[in-house]
Amino acid sequence: MCLTDRDGADLARVAGALTLPDGSFTHAADLTDDASLAALVAAVGERFGAPDVVINNAGIYPSGFLLDITVAEWDRIFDVNLRAPFILSTAFAKQMIAEGVRGSIVNIGSGASRKMRRTVVPYCTSKTALDRLTKGLALELAEFGIRVNALEPGFGAGSTVSALSEAHVARTTAAIPLGRQSNGDDIGAAALYLASGAAEYVTGATLTVDGGNSIGSLEVHQDKKNPL
Repeated sequence: MCLTDRDGADLARVAGALTLPDGSFTHAADLTDDASLAALVAAVGERFGAPDVVINNAGIYPSGFLLDITVAEWDRIFDVNLRAPFILSTAFAKQMIAEGVRGSIVNIGSGASRKMRRTVVPYCTSKTALDRLTKGLALELAEFGIRVNALEPGFGAGSTVSALSEAHVARTTAAIPLGRQSNGDDIGAAALYLASGAAEYVTGATLTVDGGNSIGSLEVHQDKKNPL
């Protein structure tokens, strides 16, 4: 297994917290730099040969109104969220094809691909495009036995780089039909399924793992408040 991130220190910290298979390694890479992406692909090829599974997980979620977003900020969002998955997917797919590997590519999408949100329009747009890229790659790589799917995680409480207020977290969590936020186990199990032989007839699909958050609202608009 190869883990990659732009920040070498964070990468080492995450790798140290995981139980990785023997032979695993880390490789710091800047997804906005073509030379860095090429070096990552080469490092994986030299260490393992063509990969069986590629997971495009990195994404950025900066906030700002469209009238305030600069062209440079727009480009950076698309470089990380869309351009990098395109470059890495096609580069690793070429390795798979050359070595006859019937691999699996999983792109981490978002429910934002289907529902626009104020102040994060570039993010939403990039995830819509990633969903279409997933289907396009699935169509063109099917003849080589390479499957390409998307996975949409559910709501989480934010991170150190995209903090959310307690009020927002509570309000959003209360609206989730299954009654809780998503966690790493939810997403890990879904990614494992898409990458595994259990999903050998699944390609071009988008698997939503969000506790029902995207299917509708829990609000009741009639006088009757109880289900029975």
